[in-house]
Amino acid sequence: MTTTQTSAPEETTRTWLPYAAVLCTMVFWASAFVAIRHLGGSFDPGPLSLGRMLTGAIVLSAFMLTTGRWVRPTGQEWLRLIAIGLLWYAVYHVALNAGELRVDAGTASMLLQASPVLIALAAAVFLDEPFTRELALGLALACVGVVLISTSGDGGAHGDLVGALLCLVAAAAYTVSVILQKPMTGRISALQITWSACTIGALGQLIFMPGLVDQARAASTADLGWLMYLGIFPTAIAFTTYGYALQHMSAGSLGVTTYLVPPITIVLGLIFLGETPPPLAYVGGVLALVGVAITRRRPKPKVRV
Repeated sequence: MTTTQTSAPEETTRTWLPYAAVLCTMVFWASAFVAIRHLGGSFDPGPLSLGRMLTGAIVLSAFMLTTGRWVRPTGQEWLRLIAIGLLWYAVYHVALNAGELRVDAGTASMLLQASPVLIALAAAVFLDEPFTRELALGLALACVGVVLISTSGDGGAHGDLVGALLCLVAAAAYTVSVILQKPMTGRISALQITWSACTIGALGQLIFMPGLVDQARAASTADLGWLMYLGIFPTAIAFTTYGYALQHMSAGSLGVTTYLVPPITIVLGLIFLGETPPPLAYVGGVLALVGVAITRRRPKPKVRV
């Protein structure tokens, strides 16, 4: 009798694929902060979000028709998909677009790092995970960091409190969506989840269509290209690769990988926009990240003598 064994190179490839997907996602999402900031002068928050979602939905539809495998969602899964579409693909993006009219790209990306802390808190409240000392300390540090980031702007080039609060609304929408999506990843493919939620998000924002049409007509060819970029790469591709990674990693572990976004965003913002966050925001960003790291620590088991 013969047995089929998976070769070591194949196992290694499968092991690293989720991390490659994470890296792809983080780079594209970091570039999205810069693109949104750049397009703020040409598109209002709602039309910008709708244009991005429509582009993403069209691209994802093409992939679904050619490579996608459709799994009929249950009633509960449809409710989750609708909630994700409206929260993550609509509320999140409109709030983030509005926030980046008031804060620079690097500051916005740091404020989004409140999400892993919110995920840990939600797990303690709704999933009966223990509320540990590490979680309490991490939450306290992260809150102090977020306050420093939120108040670091001068109301001018760097931003203001309203912009920071809008970014925190986006972080909350992201947190809820990740928790809603995780239970579906074992049965429904990342491509189908992303396509469904993106399409629902676009349909939920059709109220912005008149504004999108008017502003697209007035926009330059370069700005239209940036809008297409947002829909194809940070949306269609990056949300799908994120979904793939979520199938192979825990929500908490995947949330920690967003540490990569702020430094990439700050570098891209400096290169393409010539702007960086205010000095106090860096201090707040470090505190927030330390707080998130502490919430992810697990107490060592006590050794009985």
